[in-house]
Amino acid sequence: MRKYRKNNETREIKFTPDYTKYAAGSVLVEFGDTKVITTASVETAKPKWMDKDAKSGWITAEYSLLPTSTTVRCQRERTKLSGRTQEIQRLIGRSLRACVDLEKMPDLTITIDADVIQADGGTRTASICGGYLAMKMAFEKLVEDGILQENPIIEPIAAISAGIINGEVRLDLDYDEDSHAQVDSNIVLTKSGKIIEFQTTAEGAPYEFNKMIEIFETAKKGINKIIEIYNDI
Repeated sequence: MRKYRKNNETREIKFTPDYTKYAAGSVLVEFGDTKVITTASVETAKPKWMDKDAKSGWITAEYSLLPTSTTVRCQRERTKLSGRTQEIQRLIGRSLRACVDLEKMPDLTITIDADVIQADGGTRTASICGGYLAMKMAFEKLVEDGILQENPIIEPIAAISAGIINGEVRLDLDYDEDSHAQVDSNIVLTKSGKIIEFQTTAEGAPYEFNKMIEIFETAKKGINKIIEIYNDI
């Protein structure tokens, strides 16, 4: 029988800042064997769809699995994005916008790119954490260069996966654990514990309300740990 980590333990988590040379902010994110390169690009313009008189800027995201990031080569999505990719991009974008005062970054668009170079579960949550750090680095440079008067981040955010395996709540599932989970969750919280996203789905039989609360409390401990790691960067 497979030996799982204790329910409040994450995989080894590591962030390597300034991973690429030209991005305004870049981070290599490692959640166990999942590895994602996240970068932040800055444009001094609003998105074309936004009203030119709008007082706010915008944050958006793009996500991709590189061809050899999984055991079987995946095709590049050159012309049409899959539903999964679109869902993850939107999740990353709205998670990052939730922790920023967009009116304090007028006439700017920040794009977060999350490129998965190795996938072993939790790529979307790793992308959110790395995306937050890359965005934070970009804002710090914009303040340093005098383009922004102050950093518009309201408070840090982080994300983690969780699930129920053999009746027990487990944190930060790798691919094998996720494939055996009866319940699958992705949670995004602010440092103060406010909920940005709480996606929880029963893969088979329904689960009890008290298990949902346990998932949340377990995820919150994991997110607190991630935010502590932020402070060491």
